[in-house]
Amino acid sequence: MKTINLSAQEVREAVSMREAIDAVRRGFVDLAGGEFEMPTRTALRNGQFLVMSAHHRPTESAMIKTLSLNFDRVPAIAGTVTWSTLDKVDSLIADAGAVTTLRTGAAVGVATDLLAAPDADRLTLIGAGGQAPDQVRAVHTVRPLRHLTIVDTNTERAGALADTLQAELDGTEIRTATDPAAAVSDAHIVCCATPATSPLFPESALPAQVHVNAIGAFRPTMRELPDELLANSTVIIDELDAILEESGEILHALEAGAITKDDLTELGPALTAAPTDHGKRTVFKTVGVAMQDWAIARLLADKFLS
Repeated sequence: MKTINLSAQEVREAVSMREAIDAVRRGFVDLAGGEFEMPTRTALRNGQFLVMSAHHRPTESAMIKTLSLNFDRVPAIAGTVTWSTLDKVDSLIADAGAVTTLRTGAAVGVATDLLAAPDADRLTLIGAGGQAPDQVRAVHTVRPLRHLTIVDTNTERAGALADTLQAELDGTEIRTATDPAAAVSDAHIVCCATPATSPLFPESALPAQVHVNAIGAFRPTMRELPDELLANSTVIIDELDAILEESGEILHALEAGAITKDDLTELGPALTAAPTDHGKRTVFKTVGVAMQDWAIARLLADKFLS
């Protein structure tokens, strides 16, 4: 029996964003096909401690993630992802922070590839925290970027992220800003990655055609998007039960009567449906589900336990 322990750096070196996107895409299709046993995650201390688990029936494999979340420390996410199977006694333990940011970015990559205009190349990223780099990497993987605007009230943090990404995004014009409403006015794609408790911008600030990803709000008390945007867009979500348990913006829009449950489409079925015109404004709202962590853990297990 052996146990492989992987640091954040080792996770990063082992899994590319393209691999992560492809794996998470397959996972969403399997989730839609009923191949997962996946309870809604356990949230303790108002979401500061999270426990997530998933069992993939066809491979008889399972993943359990435990983490603590504190936006006042660096890194904000700390914990472990554990992988095991029924046919082997070997197991794998990986850094939860790296897995979480990678899989969240990958889900955004899957949704952006499905929903954003084929020629979209202008991204506005709101929030320059720990999740931010993989949001950009994922979008850039499926829609090569010519322009990137990083919005954060902390100008030093935004500038540091711009410097980091400039080395990776050769040929992309990168600028920083502090006003979200002004920054989204010419965007083709918007990524929201903040712990906001009220909408980051009004619907009127957005151009007529845009795709918006919202990943920051993962508790009912958190909210990044206005009701009007959800009411006037095609809304794709990761998983209905998780969204109805945790998504502040969806719960607020439902309670306000701006949308109904029938307006929400899960990503897995959307990926397997016949090609369709989703409309000029699209939204992907995710709170994160355990299947995504399982997908990354499986990639790691294939590389280190095979």
